[in-house]
Amino acid sequence: MRSKALSLPGGRRLLLDRPIVMGILNVTPDSFSDGGRYTTVEQALEHARAMVACGAAIIDVGGESTRPGHTPVPAEEELRRVLPVLRALRAALDVPISIDTSKPVVAEAALAAGADILNDIWGLQDPAMARLAAEAKVPVVIMHNRREPEYSDLLGEIRADLLLGVERLLQAGGRDEQVILDPGIGFGKTYAQNLAVLKRLPTIVDLGYPVLLGASRKSVIGLTLDLPVDRRLAGSLAVAVYGVLRGVAIVRAHDVCETVQALKMVAAIEAADAAATGAGEGPNPGVGAPDLGIGR
Repeated sequence: MRSKALSLPGGRRLLLDRPIVMGILNVTPDSFSDGGRYTTVEQALEHARAMVACGAAIIDVGGESTRPGHTPVPAEEELRRVLPVLRALRAALDVPISIDTSKPVVAEAALAAGADILNDIWGLQDPAMARLAAEAKVPVVIMHNRREPEYSDLLGEIRADLLLGVERLLQAGGRDEQVILDPGIGFGKTYAQNLAVLKRLPTIVDLGYPVLLGASRKSVIGLTLDLPVDRRLAGSLAVAVYGVLRGVAIVRAHDVCETVQALKMVAAIEAADAAATGAGEGPNPGVGAPDLGIGR
């Protein structure tokens, strides 16, 4: 990983010395999982506060559904949805805010309203988005996406496409330190291809940039477990843990409390000192646990 921290507007920094959770805030009527639930400023702010209280390190605001078969939204409507929410979040919360959009005009207005991070599902394929990211000097999520899931070398082509997005940023005057890569689970890939990308996440991590994983409640989980959207928590947590153990830096999630708890448990296990379970430390070595003030 090139950097253990991301530089944000106002001289702030977002540490990446441990995996963090990005909470999803869709202010749309038609998102695949939570469409219509947070369409007012009050609803959106209440949900964002709840996610931050659970441990979300970033709030990701989206004003256009990108689910399969979605109806594109004009920039004017997307702005109408996101700008009041962004302003309210910026006034009320200290955590970084990302704007999930592929439209440069929306991204620019969002940055002016207080967003700190750009999240582009088309990986800076629009030169105007690359120029904006470079000029704003903010972190940018470069996500892998294709219109058709046609590959001769799945992981090789995904890596190449992601690096092409990085090159677009650099050619526009941006810097390596701004880059976050997203392999694009659920975008431009079949069910089998999504599983293959998850299995081989280290090939994306090995590119050296922070990697964001966004698989929460997605169809790859629903198809694997034969479950509807509202019953995919266990599968989403399994994917999150699998990703973190393979080097993912940021997990994008709907269920923030549960995801944060899962990642804390992973961190505790990985940080455990093997000597703590040595013989002669008590009547039941390795069974008891100190009281850390955490509910059992």
